[in-house]
Amino acid sequence: MRSKKIIVDIFIPCFVDQLYPETGFNMVKILEHLGCEVHYNPNQTCCGQPAFNAGFFDEAKDVAVKFLKDFSTPNRYVVSPSASCVGMVCNSYSRLFDSTSYVLDYKRVKQNTYEFTEFLTKILGVTSVPGAALDAKVTYHDSCSGLRECKIKEGPRALLNNVKGLELVELKDSETCCGFGGTFAVKFEPISVGMAEQKVLNAIDTGASVIVSTDVSCLMHMEGYIKHNKLPIKTMHICDVLASGL
Repeated sequence: MRSKKIIVDIFIPCFVDQLYPETGFNMVKILEHLGCEVHYNPNQTCCGQPAFNAGFFDEAKDVAVKFLKDFSTPNRYVVSPSASCVGMVCNSYSRLFDSTSYVLDYKRVKQNTYEFTEFLTKILGVTSVPGAALDAKVTYHDSCSGLRECKIKEGPRALLNNVKGLELVELKDSETCCGFGGTFAVKFEPISVGMAEQKVLNAIDTGASVIVSTDVSCLMHMEGYIKHNKLPIKTMHICDVLASGL
């Protein structure tokens, strides 16, 4: 599709690696389908977000330093199927590395790190994945990290609207949190479950059969509520949607 391939390093978050590996494989499939050369560093681990959000900043910095070293290739895009992790790297790392010897490394990585749909729409200039097809009515959940940290809103919707057979319907209060929030779901379980209930019931009210998002953490949380209550809807990461039919 291009005279010169764009080289991409992929970062696979903990949730994807351990619980939804097919989402990572589907991201690779799409990137290669669009003409990218994809590289995976098997030494990669975590971005440090769990420790950071829990207030363990020294531990988070240790993990974040490893991230900078794992993705140290100059002028190489870093793409991840998680707005949450990208938000951590592009925003929260400043609290760890400003006024330190790592500040230049951090700024270089920040400049090159993108959430998957952001990379497709802003860097590749793609709003349609050729061959993508899914016969389903879906609704889209704006994750807090995607919307507020990465400023992602229109890109995923444009990509979904160009999937053959797919009907996208807007979700009431789509910008409201699903209730996961990492350790929030553990510390404040009743509130977290109530927020998931509201989000899922709003999705069912649209008549959609699938809830789609950029973050598997949100989807995992809602999926847990759906399965526990045996509700007639399911969740899919946008990578899995766009890879359908390829």
